Amino acid sequence: MDEAIKKEVLAKAREMGVKFIRLQFTDILGVLKNMAITVEQLEKALDGELMFDGSSIHGFTRIEESDMYLRPDPKTFAVFPWRPRDGAVARLMCDVYNPDGTPYAGCPRNTLKKVLAQAAEMGFTMNVGPEMEFFLFQVDSEGRPTLRTHDKAGYFDLSPVDLGENARRAMVLTLEEMGFEIEASHHEVAPGQHEIDFKYSDALDCADKIVTFKFVVRTIAQRHGLHATFMPKPVYGINGSGMHTNQSLFRGNENAFYDPSAPDGLSDIARYYIGGLMKHARALAAVTNPTVNSYKRLVPGYEAPVYIAWSGRNRSPLIRIPAKRGMSTRIELRNPDPSCNPYLALAVCLAAGLDGIKNRIAPPPPCDRNIYEMTAAERRELGIESLPASLEEALQELARDEVIRGALGEDIYTKFVEAKQKEWENYRVQVHPWEIEEYLTKF
Repeated sequence: MDEAIKKEVLAKAREMGVKFIRLQFTDILGVLKNMAITVEQLEKALDGELMFDGSSIHGFTRIEESDMYLRPDPKTFAVFPWRPRDGAVARLMCDVYNPDGTPYAGCPRNTLKKVLAQAAEMGFTMNVGPEMEFFLFQVDSEGRPTLRTHDKAGYFDLSPVDLGENARRAMVLTLEEMGFEIEASHHEVAPGQHEIDFKYSDALDCADKIVTFKFVVRTIAQRHGLHATFMPKPVYGINGSGMHTNQSLFRGNENAFYDPSAPDGLSDIARYYIGGLMKHARALAAVTNPTVNSYKRLVPGYEAPVYIAWSGRNRSPLIRIPAKRGMSTRIELRNPDPSCNPYLALAVCLAAGLDGIKNRIAPPPPCDRNIYEMTAAERRELGIESLPASLEEALQELARDEVIRGALGEDIYTKFVEAKQKEWENYRVQVHPWEIEEYLTKF
Protein backbone atom coordinates (compact mmCIF):
# COMPACT_ATOMS: atom_id res chain seq x y z
CA MET A 1 0.00 0.00 0.00
CA ASP A 2 1.15 3.53 -0.78
CA GLU A 3 2.75 4.96 2.38
CA ALA A 4 1.18 8.41 1.87
CA ILE A 5 -2.36 6.94 1.68
CA LYS A 6 -1.67 4.77 4.74
CA LYS A 7 -0.48 7.81 6.74
CA GLU A 8 -3.58 9.74 5.63
CA VAL A 9 -5.94 7.02 6.95
CA LEU A 10 -4.02 6.76 10.25
CA ALA A 11 -4.13 10.56 10.65
CA LYS A 12 -7.89 10.65 9.88
CA ALA A 13 -8.55 7.93 12.47
CA ARG A 14 -6.62 9.93 15.09
CA GLU A 15 -8.35 13.23 14.23
CA MET A 16 -11.83 11.70 14.41
CA GLY A 17 -11.23 9.92 17.70
CA VAL A 18 -11.75 6.46 16.17
CA LYS A 19 -11.43 3.62 18.69
CA PHE A 20 -12.73 0.65 16.68
CA ILE A 21 -12.53 -0.24 12.98
CA ARG A 22 -14.78 -2.74 11.27
CA LEU A 23 -13.02 -4.55 8.44
CA GLN A 24 -15.90 -5.39 6.11
CA PHE A 25 -16.35 -7.77 3.17
CA THR A 26 -19.20 -9.90 1.80
CA ASP A 27 -19.72 -13.62 1.41
CA ILE A 28 -20.82 -14.91 -2.01
CA LEU A 29 -24.49 -14.21 -1.22
CA GLY A 30 -23.68 -10.54 -0.56
CA VAL A 31 -24.14 -10.76 3.22
CA LEU A 32 -21.90 -8.21 4.93
CA LYS A 33 -19.27 -9.64 7.28
CA ASN A 34 -17.19 -7.75 9.86
CA MET A 35 -14.00 -8.23 11.75
CA ALA A 36 -13.66 -5.56 14.46
CA ILE A 37 -10.22 -4.34 15.48
CA THR A 38 -8.99 -1.56 17.77
CA VAL A 39 -7.29 1.50 16.32
CA GLU A 40 -3.97 0.16 17.64
CA GLN A 41 -4.23 -2.66 15.06
CA LEU A 42 -5.07 -0.33 12.16
CA GLU A 43 -1.53 -0.01 10.81
CA LYS A 44 -1.14 -3.79 10.82
CA ALA A 45 -4.49 -4.10 9.00
CA LEU A 46 -3.45 -1.54 6.36
CA ASP A 47 -0.29 -3.59 5.77
CA GLY A 48 -2.52 -6.62 5.02
CA GLU A 49 -1.25 -8.60 7.97
CA LEU A 50 -4.59 -9.49 9.60
CA MET A 51 -5.81 -13.07 9.22
CA PHE A 52 -9.25 -14.57 9.69
CA ASP A 53 -10.81 -18.03 9.48
CA GLY A 54 -12.33 -18.30 5.99
CA SER A 55 -13.97 -21.69 6.66
CA SER A 56 -16.64 -20.00 8.79
CA ILE A 57 -17.82 -17.72 5.93
CA HIS A 58 -20.52 -18.90 3.50
CA GLY A 59 -18.96 -20.09 0.26
CA PHE A 60 -15.38 -19.49 1.39
CA THR A 61 -12.59 -22.04 1.89
CA ARG A 62 -12.66 -25.55 3.29
CA ILE A 63 -11.54 -26.01 6.88
CA GLU A 64 -8.14 -27.46 5.90
CA GLU A 65 -7.21 -24.27 4.00
CA SER A 66 -8.98 -21.73 6.15
CA ASP A 67 -6.39 -19.00 6.81
CA MET A 68 -7.22 -15.90 4.77
CA TYR A 69 -5.92 -12.33 4.81
CA LEU A 70 -7.95 -9.11 4.70
CA ARG A 71 -6.51 -6.24 2.65
CA PRO A 72 -8.40 -3.00 3.36
CA ASP A 73 -9.01 -0.47 0.59
CA PRO A 74 -7.95 2.85 2.18
CA LYS A 75 -10.28 4.82 -0.13
CA THR A 76 -13.25 3.24 1.69
CA PHE A 77 -12.39 4.60 5.16
CA ALA A 78 -15.53 6.15 6.70
CA VAL A 79 -16.78 6.82 10.24
CA PHE A 80 -20.27 5.65 11.29
CA PRO A 81 -22.08 8.91 12.22
CA TRP A 82 -24.51 7.23 14.63
CA ARG A 83 -21.74 6.06 16.95
CA PRO A 84 -20.51 8.26 19.84
CA ARG A 85 -17.86 10.77 18.81
CA ASP A 86 -15.82 9.66 21.81
CA GLY A 87 -14.62 6.19 20.82
CA ALA A 88 -15.96 6.47 17.26
CA VAL A 89 -16.33 3.43 14.99
CA ALA A 90 -15.05 3.46 11.39
CA ARG A 91 -15.10 0.95 8.56
CA LEU A 92 -12.85 -0.18 5.72
CA MET A 93 -14.01 -2.40 2.85
CA CYS A 94 -11.57 -5.26 2.23
CA ASP A 95 -10.40 -7.66 -0.44
CA VAL A 96 -9.70 -11.24 0.63
CA TYR A 97 -6.29 -12.73 -0.16
CA ASN A 98 -4.68 -16.17 0.10
CA PRO A 99 -1.72 -16.70 2.46
CA ASP A 100 0.61 -16.74 -0.58
CA GLY A 101 -0.37 -13.13 -1.42
CA THR A 102 -2.64 -13.92 -4.39
CA PRO A 103 -6.23 -12.59 -4.58
CA TYR A 104 -8.71 -15.18 -3.26
CA ALA A 105 -10.87 -16.45 -6.17
CA GLY A 106 -13.93 -16.77 -3.90
CA CYS A 107 -13.93 -13.06 -2.94
CA PRO A 108 -16.79 -11.20 -4.72
CA ARG A 109 -14.92 -7.86 -4.64
CA ASN A 110 -11.92 -9.48 -6.35
CA THR A 111 -14.31 -10.94 -8.96
CA LEU A 112 -15.58 -7.48 -9.89
CA LYS A 113 -12.02 -6.11 -9.98
CA LYS A 114 -11.04 -8.91 -12.37
CA VAL A 115 -13.81 -8.00 -14.88
CA LEU A 116 -13.04 -4.28 -14.48
CA ALA A 117 -9.41 -5.07 -15.41
CA GLN A 118 -10.67 -6.77 -18.59
CA ALA A 119 -12.68 -3.64 -19.42
CA ALA A 120 -9.58 -1.49 -18.77
CA GLU A 121 -7.62 -3.60 -21.28
CA MET A 122 -10.27 -2.64 -23.85
CA GLY A 123 -9.89 1.02 -22.85
CA PHE A 124 -13.09 1.32 -20.76
CA THR A 125 -14.07 2.23 -17.21
CA MET A 126 -17.60 1.45 -15.98
CA ASN A 127 -19.86 3.92 -14.17
CA VAL A 128 -22.95 2.76 -12.30
CA GLY A 129 -25.88 4.55 -10.66
CA PRO A 130 -28.34 2.33 -8.77
CA GLU A 131 -31.93 3.15 -7.74
CA MET A 132 -32.36 1.46 -4.36
CA GLU A 133 -35.89 0.50 -3.26
CA PHE A 134 -36.85 -0.97 0.10
CA PHE A 135 -39.79 -1.40 2.48
CA LEU A 136 -40.16 -0.10 6.01
CA PHE A 137 -42.34 -2.29 8.23
CA GLN A 138 -43.45 -1.99 11.84
CA VAL A 139 -42.07 -4.34 14.46
CA ASP A 140 -44.09 -6.19 17.13
CA SER A 141 -43.77 -5.74 20.91
CA GLU A 142 -40.76 -8.07 20.94
CA GLY A 143 -39.01 -6.19 18.13
CA ARG A 144 -39.70 -8.83 15.44
CA PRO A 145 -40.55 -7.52 11.96
CA THR A 146 -44.17 -7.68 10.82
CA LEU A 147 -45.70 -7.01 7.38
CA ARG A 148 -47.61 -4.01 8.72
CA THR A 149 -46.52 -0.87 6.91
CA HIS A 150 -46.06 2.40 8.75
CA ASP A 151 -48.17 4.33 6.19
CA LYS A 152 -50.74 4.18 3.41
CA ALA A 153 -48.83 6.55 1.10
CA GLY A 154 -48.17 6.21 -2.62
CA TYR A 155 -45.65 7.45 -5.19
CA PHE A 156 -44.01 10.78 -4.22
CA ASP A 157 -46.52 11.38 -1.34
CA LEU A 158 -45.49 13.66 1.52
CA SER A 159 -46.18 13.64 5.26
CA PRO A 160 -48.42 13.40 7.19
CA VAL A 161 -49.37 10.43 4.97
CA ASP A 162 -45.74 9.26 4.64
CA LEU A 163 -44.84 8.41 8.25
CA GLY A 164 -41.52 6.97 7.11
CA GLU A 165 -40.37 10.42 6.01
CA ASN A 166 -38.48 11.11 9.27
CA ALA A 167 -36.67 7.77 9.03
CA ARG A 168 -35.87 8.40 5.36
CA ARG A 169 -34.56 11.90 6.13
CA ALA A 170 -32.27 10.46 8.83
CA MET A 171 -31.04 7.83 6.35
CA VAL A 172 -30.21 10.49 3.76
CA LEU A 173 -28.34 12.67 6.29
CA THR A 174 -26.37 9.66 7.58
CA LEU A 175 -25.44 8.54 4.08
CA GLU A 176 -24.32 12.08 3.20
CA GLU A 177 -22.12 12.17 6.31
CA MET A 178 -20.52 8.96 5.02
CA GLY A 179 -19.63 10.54 1.67
CA PHE A 180 -22.70 9.68 -0.46
CA GLU A 181 -24.08 12.31 -2.84
CA ILE A 182 -27.84 11.73 -2.64
CA GLU A 183 -29.70 12.74 -5.80
CA ALA A 184 -33.28 11.90 -4.81
CA SER A 185 -35.34 10.27 -2.09
CA HIS A 186 -39.07 9.69 -2.21
CA HIS A 187 -41.93 7.42 -1.29
CA GLU A 188 -42.46 4.67 -3.86
CA VAL A 189 -45.68 3.25 -5.34
CA ALA A 190 -46.50 0.67 -2.65
CA PRO A 191 -47.42 1.46 0.98
CA GLY A 192 -44.30 1.41 3.13
CA GLN A 193 -42.00 1.44 0.07
CA HIS A 194 -39.19 3.97 -0.37
CA GLU A 195 -36.45 4.81 -2.84
CA ILE A 196 -33.15 6.64 -2.30
CA ASP A 197 -30.89 7.29 -5.32
CA PHE A 198 -27.25 8.27 -5.01
CA LYS A 199 -24.92 9.75 -7.64
CA TYR A 200 -23.26 7.37 -10.07
CA SER A 201 -19.60 6.50 -9.59
CA ASP A 202 -17.10 3.92 -10.81
CA ALA A 203 -18.38 0.35 -10.50
CA LEU A 204 -16.19 -0.76 -7.57
CA ASP A 205 -17.02 2.33 -5.50
CA CYS A 206 -20.70 1.88 -6.38
CA ALA A 207 -20.73 -1.78 -5.25
CA ASP A 208 -19.06 -0.75 -1.95
CA LYS A 209 -21.72 1.96 -1.57
CA ILE A 210 -24.62 -0.46 -2.21
CA VAL A 211 -23.35 -2.74 0.57
CA THR A 212 -22.92 0.24 2.92
CA PHE A 213 -26.31 1.68 1.89
CA LYS A 214 -28.16 -1.47 2.94
CA PHE A 215 -26.31 -1.57 6.27
CA VAL A 216 -27.04 2.13 7.02
CA VAL A 217 -30.73 1.91 6.02
CA ARG A 218 -31.30 -1.12 8.26
CA THR A 219 -29.49 0.53 11.18
CA ILE A 220 -31.37 3.85 10.95
CA ALA A 221 -34.74 2.09 10.48
CA GLN A 222 -34.10 0.14 13.68
CA ARG A 223 -33.44 3.41 15.52
CA HIS A 224 -36.87 4.63 14.37
CA GLY A 225 -38.59 1.47 15.59
CA LEU A 226 -38.99 0.15 12.04
CA HIS A 227 -37.62 -2.82 10.09
CA ALA A 228 -36.08 -2.12 6.66
CA THR A 229 -36.08 -4.99 4.19
CA PHE A 230 -34.53 -5.34 0.75
CA MET A 231 -36.52 -8.53 0.09
CA PRO A 232 -37.72 -8.19 -3.53
CA LYS A 233 -41.43 -9.01 -2.99
CA PRO A 234 -42.48 -9.08 0.67
CA VAL A 235 -46.22 -8.48 0.05
CA TYR A 236 -48.44 -10.14 -2.55
CA GLY A 237 -50.48 -7.87 -4.82
CA ILE A 238 -48.33 -4.72 -4.61
CA ASN A 239 -45.11 -3.64 -6.31
CA GLY A 240 -41.86 -5.29 -5.29
CA SER A 241 -38.49 -3.62 -4.70
CA GLY A 242 -36.05 -3.34 -7.59
CA MET A 243 -32.54 -2.01 -8.01
CA HIS A 244 -32.62 -0.44 -11.46
CA THR A 245 -28.98 -0.24 -12.50
CA ASN A 246 -27.86 2.66 -14.72
CA GLN A 247 -24.66 1.75 -16.58
CA SER A 248 -22.25 3.56 -18.88
CA LEU A 249 -18.74 3.02 -20.21
CA PHE A 250 -16.18 5.81 -20.37
CA ARG A 251 -12.99 6.18 -22.39
CA GLY A 252 -10.95 8.59 -20.29
CA ASN A 253 -13.30 11.55 -19.75
CA GLU A 254 -15.55 10.72 -22.70
CA ASN A 255 -18.80 8.79 -22.49
CA ALA A 256 -18.34 5.88 -24.93
CA PHE A 257 -22.14 5.40 -25.15
CA TYR A 258 -22.69 8.85 -26.71
CA ASP A 259 -22.49 9.58 -30.43
CA PRO A 260 -23.82 13.05 -31.36
CA SER A 261 -23.98 12.04 -35.05
CA ALA A 262 -26.39 9.12 -34.43
CA PRO A 263 -30.13 9.95 -34.73
CA ASP A 264 -30.79 8.72 -31.17
CA GLY A 265 -27.40 9.84 -29.79
CA LEU A 266 -26.35 6.25 -29.03
CA SER A 267 -22.95 4.99 -30.18
CA ASP A 268 -22.32 1.55 -31.69
CA ILE A 269 -20.56 0.64 -28.43
CA ALA A 270 -23.80 1.40 -26.52
CA ARG A 271 -25.78 -0.74 -28.98
CA TYR A 272 -23.37 -3.66 -28.74
CA TYR A 273 -23.40 -3.37 -24.94
CA ILE A 274 -27.23 -3.58 -25.04
CA GLY A 275 -26.93 -6.55 -27.44
CA GLY A 276 -24.61 -8.32 -24.98
CA LEU A 277 -26.94 -7.71 -22.03
CA MET A 278 -29.91 -9.01 -24.02
CA LYS A 279 -28.03 -12.09 -25.26
CA HIS A 280 -27.02 -13.08 -21.71
CA ALA A 281 -30.11 -11.73 -19.89
CA ARG A 282 -31.56 -15.13 -18.97
CA ALA A 283 -28.29 -16.30 -17.38
CA LEU A 284 -27.63 -12.91 -15.74
CA ALA A 285 -30.92 -13.26 -13.86
CA ALA A 286 -29.47 -16.00 -11.62
CA VAL A 287 -27.03 -13.38 -10.26
CA THR A 288 -29.07 -10.14 -10.50
CA ASN A 289 -32.23 -11.85 -9.17
CA PRO A 290 -30.74 -14.55 -6.97
CA THR A 291 -33.55 -15.61 -4.60
CA VAL A 292 -36.70 -17.70 -4.87
CA ASN A 293 -38.60 -14.53 -3.93
CA SER A 294 -36.99 -12.49 -6.76
CA TYR A 295 -39.24 -14.21 -9.32
CA LYS A 296 -42.42 -13.18 -7.45
CA ARG A 297 -41.46 -9.60 -8.40
CA LEU A 298 -40.72 -10.37 -12.08
CA VAL A 299 -44.35 -10.83 -13.11
CA PRO A 300 -46.55 -8.66 -15.40
CA GLY A 301 -48.55 -5.83 -13.85
CA TYR A 302 -46.22 -4.45 -11.17
CA GLU A 303 -43.75 -2.29 -13.18
CA ALA A 304 -41.03 -4.97 -13.07
CA PRO A 305 -39.65 -6.18 -16.41
CA VAL A 306 -40.51 -9.64 -17.70
CA TYR A 307 -39.58 -9.37 -21.39
CA ILE A 308 -36.13 -9.12 -23.00
CA ALA A 309 -36.40 -5.96 -25.11
CA TRP A 310 -35.13 -2.39 -25.07
CA SER A 311 -36.61 1.05 -25.63
CA GLY A 312 -35.92 4.75 -25.28
CA ARG A 313 -39.42 5.63 -24.14
CA ASN A 314 -41.12 2.69 -22.64
CA ARG A 315 -40.77 1.25 -19.12
CA SER A 316 -42.11 -2.23 -19.89
CA PRO A 317 -38.89 -3.70 -21.43
CA LEU A 318 -35.82 -5.00 -19.65
CA ILE A 319 -33.59 -2.12 -20.81
CA ARG A 320 -34.63 1.53 -20.93
CA ILE A 321 -32.55 4.37 -22.37
CA PRO A 322 -33.06 7.51 -20.24
CA ALA A 323 -33.53 10.66 -22.35
CA LYS A 324 -30.39 12.56 -21.30
CA ARG A 325 -27.46 12.58 -23.72
CA GLY A 326 -23.87 13.82 -23.67
CA MET A 327 -22.01 12.84 -20.50
CA SER A 328 -25.26 11.44 -19.03
CA THR A 329 -25.89 8.90 -21.81
CA ARG A 330 -26.55 5.56 -20.13
CA ILE A 331 -28.63 2.41 -20.23
CA GLU A 332 -30.93 1.38 -17.38
CA LEU A 333 -31.18 -2.35 -16.68
CA ARG A 334 -34.48 -2.79 -14.84
CA ASN A 335 -34.52 -6.37 -13.60
CA PRO A 336 -31.86 -6.45 -10.82
CA ASP A 337 -33.20 -6.43 -7.28
CA PRO A 338 -31.52 -5.42 -4.01
CA SER A 339 -31.16 -9.01 -2.74
CA CYS A 340 -28.25 -9.49 -5.18
CA ASN A 341 -24.57 -9.39 -4.30
CA PRO A 342 -23.66 -6.06 -5.99
CA TYR A 343 -20.06 -7.09 -6.72
CA LEU A 344 -21.18 -10.20 -8.61
CA ALA A 345 -24.18 -8.48 -10.26
CA LEU A 346 -22.04 -5.64 -11.68
CA ALA A 347 -19.30 -8.10 -12.72
CA VAL A 348 -21.72 -10.21 -14.81
CA CYS A 349 -23.50 -7.15 -16.32
CA LEU A 350 -20.15 -5.75 -17.43
CA ALA A 351 -18.98 -9.13 -18.76
CA ALA A 352 -22.19 -9.45 -20.82
CA GLY A 353 -21.80 -5.91 -22.20
CA LEU A 354 -18.12 -6.43 -23.05
CA ASP A 355 -19.01 -9.67 -24.85
CA GLY A 356 -21.50 -7.64 -26.91
CA ILE A 357 -18.78 -5.10 -27.80
CA LYS A 358 -16.12 -7.73 -28.61
CA ASN A 359 -18.46 -9.74 -30.83
CA ARG A 360 -20.43 -6.79 -32.22
CA ILE A 361 -23.73 -8.23 -31.02
CA ALA A 362 -26.32 -5.83 -32.46
CA PRO A 363 -29.59 -5.71 -30.52
CA PRO A 364 -32.94 -6.09 -32.31
CA PRO A 365 -34.82 -2.84 -33.11
CA PRO A 366 -36.12 -1.00 -30.00
CA CYS A 367 -39.65 -1.89 -28.91
CA ASP A 368 -41.69 1.23 -28.16
CA ARG A 369 -45.03 -0.54 -27.61
CA ASN A 370 -46.33 -1.70 -24.23
CA ILE A 371 -45.12 -5.32 -24.24
CA TYR A 372 -47.49 -6.31 -21.40
CA GLU A 373 -50.42 -5.62 -23.73
CA MET A 374 -49.09 -7.78 -26.59
CA THR A 375 -50.32 -11.30 -27.19
CA ALA A 376 -47.89 -14.23 -26.95
CA ALA A 377 -48.09 -14.54 -30.76
CA GLU A 378 -47.15 -10.85 -31.23
CA ARG A 379 -44.18 -11.25 -28.88
CA ARG A 380 -43.08 -14.39 -30.76
CA GLU A 381 -43.32 -12.57 -34.06
CA LEU A 382 -41.03 -9.80 -32.72
CA GLY A 383 -38.65 -12.38 -31.21
CA ILE A 384 -39.22 -11.07 -27.67
CA GLU A 385 -38.16 -13.66 -25.10
CA SER A 386 -39.02 -13.69 -21.39
CA LEU A 387 -36.75 -13.65 -18.35
CA PRO A 388 -36.69 -16.92 -16.38
CA ALA A 389 -39.86 -17.53 -14.35
CA SER A 390 -38.09 -19.14 -11.39
CA LEU A 391 -34.72 -19.42 -9.68
CA GLU A 392 -34.45 -23.01 -10.94
CA GLU A 393 -34.88 -21.87 -14.57
CA ALA A 394 -32.32 -19.07 -14.08
CA LEU A 395 -29.74 -21.52 -12.67
CA GLN A 396 -30.23 -23.79 -15.72
CA GLU A 397 -29.55 -20.79 -17.99
CA LEU A 398 -26.46 -19.85 -15.97
CA ALA A 399 -25.07 -23.39 -16.33
CA ARG A 400 -25.25 -23.04 -20.14
CA ASP A 401 -23.69 -19.55 -20.38
CA GLU A 402 -19.90 -19.72 -20.57
CA VAL A 403 -19.40 -15.93 -20.60
CA ILE A 404 -21.30 -15.35 -17.35
CA ARG A 405 -19.81 -18.44 -15.71
CA GLY A 406 -16.37 -17.23 -16.75
CA ALA A 407 -17.00 -13.81 -15.21
CA LEU A 408 -17.89 -15.42 -11.88
CA GLY A 409 -14.93 -17.81 -12.04
CA GLU A 410 -15.29 -21.54 -11.39
CA ASP A 411 -14.79 -21.17 -7.63
CA ILE A 412 -17.65 -18.70 -7.08
CA TYR A 413 -19.85 -20.29 -9.75
CA THR A 414 -19.68 -23.73 -8.09
CA LYS A 415 -20.34 -22.46 -4.57
CA PHE A 416 -23.03 -20.00 -5.66
CA VAL A 417 -24.95 -22.66 -7.60
CA GLU A 418 -24.62 -25.16 -4.75
CA ALA A 419 -26.12 -22.63 -2.29
CA LYS A 420 -28.90 -21.61 -4.69
CA GLN A 421 -29.87 -25.18 -5.61
CA LYS A 422 -30.18 -25.92 -1.91
CA GLU A 423 -32.38 -22.82 -1.51
CA TRP A 424 -34.61 -23.90 -4.43
CA GLU A 425 -34.88 -27.45 -3.09
CA ASN A 426 -35.84 -26.20 0.40
CA TYR A 427 -38.54 -24.03 -1.15
CA ARG A 428 -39.77 -26.77 -3.49
CA VAL A 429 -40.44 -29.32 -0.74
CA GLN A 430 -42.20 -26.92 1.65
CA VAL A 431 -45.99 -26.87 1.90
CA HIS A 432 -47.03 -23.22 1.59
CA PRO A 433 -50.10 -21.48 3.12
CA TRP A 434 -51.56 -20.94 -0.39
CA GLU A 435 -51.65 -24.71 -0.95
CA ILE A 436 -53.47 -25.32 2.35
CA GLU A 437 -55.98 -22.60 1.48
CA GLU A 438 -56.46 -23.94 -2.05
CA TYR A 439 -56.52 -27.72 -1.53
CA LEU A 440 -57.19 -28.75 2.09
CA THR A 441 -60.97 -28.66 1.85
CA LYS A 442 -61.22 -29.20 -1.92
CA PHE A 443 -59.78 -32.73 -1.99
